[in-house]
Amino acid sequence: MTPDLTSPARPVSPWQLLYGGAHRLRAAWWRGRARRLPRPVLSVGNLHWGGAGKTPLVAALAARLRDQGRRVCVLSRGYGGSGEGVRVVSDGSGPLLGPKVAGDEPVELAGRLPGVAVVVGPDRHRAGLYALERLPAAPDLFLLDDGFSHLPLARDLDLLAFPAADPFAGGRLAPGGRLREPLAASRRADAAVLTGAPPGAGGEELAAALRPHGFGGAAFAAEARTGPAVLADGRPLPPATPVLLVCGIARPGRFLDAARAGGRPVAGEIVLPDHHDYPEATLDRIRRELAATGAGAVLTTAKDRVKLHGRLEIPLAELPVEAVPEPALWDWLDGRLATLDPGRETR
Repeated sequence: MTPDLTSPARPVSPWQLLYGGAHRLRAAWWRGRARRLPRPVLSVGNLHWGGAGKTPLVAALAARLRDQGRRVCVLSRGYGGSGEGVRVVSDGSGPLLGPKVAGDEPVELAGRLPGVAVVVGPDRHRAGLYALERLPAAPDLFLLDDGFSHLPLARDLDLLAFPAADPFAGGRLAPGGRLREPLAASRRADAAVLTGAPPGAGGEELAAALRPHGFGGAAFAAEARTGPAVLADGRPLPPATPVLLVCGIARPGRFLDAARAGGRPVAGEIVLPDHHDYPEATLDRIRRELAATGAGAVLTTAKDRVKLHGRLEIPLAELPVEAVPEPALWDWLDGRLATLDPGRETR
């Protein structure tokens, strides 16, 4: 599907103008007050209320930086986790905490990024200092997950994700719209990334659509590639296995369409709210649906898998999604990081 990159008109309703003004005042208040960590901070965020393809983009960036020899630490709020204070989700060796304590997305990142530390906490500056003091290998770069609106922490680079399925969310703020900050906030970003873009897409149209809203940075595209379904132990799910699709994400349509696209037999589906924590009542519902449909496995997303692992008697499989940015993004990022750390050569 070709994304609609028509730039929406600026809001004119009193509520939208008031809400937008409040965001501008908040950004102005934190300018100069944000605390800085003693290592470069690269932030990845979005303006939408969820479903922007941010987590695969964070994973792609972290893997690239790790493979260049950098010691990367992902800093996250740990949304959905019940733990308090700073928590080390991974020191680079895999998940040390479960999703109920650390949140689903940090645990997902910890599992898919060996060699990358993941630390969560509501105060990301404190979490970063903790990582520098306590991790076995002190980070030399922080990757701030869902960081665009976290203004108390200063960042050196800001990347802003726009989902190709709904790039501008109608241009309206909550409660009548799907934006948590106005599109004019994009002027704070160094780069914009069109996530889930069709193969061969570039960022030129995204940049042009954001220019009227004050954006002056670079723009790129990142394709979302769906891999073959894999079981929790890493083995491929046999293609003839009928599956029950289960997900609790912001944009379930993307997962459901991708799961059906490969021709795999789908026995049924259960769609739940974003960040669903899968209490026993939901597990019982899944079991009943499995019994009624005769499915041989549950097929879910990476974010849901970490919450379901070991809790069902039937095989659990994941449909992995990988963000593949266009090469121009890597060239831009290498150049910008070199200016932050001029003594280091990227490989």
